[in-house]
Amino acid sequence: MTKLIKSMTMAAALLGSTAALAQDVPRVGVTLYGLNAEFMQLWAAAIETHPAVVQGLVNVTVFDGRYDALVQQEQFETMITQGFDAIIFAPIDIEAAATAVQAAHDAGIPVVGSNTRANSDLLTSYVGSDDVLSGYMEARFLLDQIGCEGNVVILEGPIGQSAQIERLQGNMQALAECPDVKVLEQQTANWSRAEAQTLMENWLTRHGSSIDGVIGQNDEMALGAIKAIRAAGLDVNDFAIVGIDGITDALLAVKAGDMASILQDAHAQAHGSLDVALAAVVEGWEPLSPIWTQYPDMPWNGGTEANYFVPWTPVTLENVDALMEMRQ
Repeated sequence: MTKLIKSMTMAAALLGSTAALAQDVPRVGVTLYGLNAEFMQLWAAAIETHPAVVQGLVNVTVFDGRYDALVQQEQFETMITQGFDAIIFAPIDIEAAATAVQAAHDAGIPVVGSNTRANSDLLTSYVGSDDVLSGYMEARFLLDQIGCEGNVVILEGPIGQSAQIERLQGNMQALAECPDVKVLEQQTANWSRAEAQTLMENWLTRHGSSIDGVIGQNDEMALGAIKAIRAAGLDVNDFAIVGIDGITDALLAVKAGDMASILQDAHAQAHGSLDVALAAVVEGWEPLSPIWTQYPDMPWNGGTEANYFVPWTPVTLENVDALMEMRQ
């Protein structure tokens, strides 16, 4: 009986210690603009592999913003009410996001931006990639493919999201270098493959073979354009088509010679965001993710930089197989 009492007392003590430890583990909430498409799914899956999560040093909760600024605002309210220690934010709308960041700031909760921006100077930091640069890179590649002359169409992201704004800025910088290229159509397809397919079908009906190139501000939309071209009985190789993200279907399409793409490293963005968020709430936090050595041009500097830009990786026939293996 004495041994049993001792065992029960020890178990109770261990449970009490575990509960105390659990209370001490910081809670980080993540609201992502939407989880319907692969890129944000990759981002959400990546954060769960961060060493701090695997080792139980942090509790991470991911919310699906469902492509709705109001939904993301409500998610902020939930995280504030529940006393989360830090928030990682990939907003659907650059302006509406500022209200959510202000509310968290007023509650004393640091907010780290990731992937897409909020128009707020209250963010602790931003961990993403330079979207102006990617917009320029994809358009410049396409323009080289068509010899800096001809007609193009542009499939834009959701109007008012930072990636749409900044990638369009980069697109236009490149197009300004080729004054003989005309933009026949320019419209949002909201990062959606299906919406892009519908738009491209309409544009093909209107312009037919006059279209020489398709600038997709993400891979999903570029792939939708490819689907429309094939459905119209046209040869994909008669069009120069570019996208951004390096999602799995795009890697396959690059390998098949159907399009070009630039890899946006969701894994690095997610891991980097969590390390920076933890640096804001855990004194003396040292990053645990290997991404900081993977990208030496993005130095840690104590997690205090205003911007951490994860480099872009152009997808080529030489590296596409290796990138696909990393996706396994």
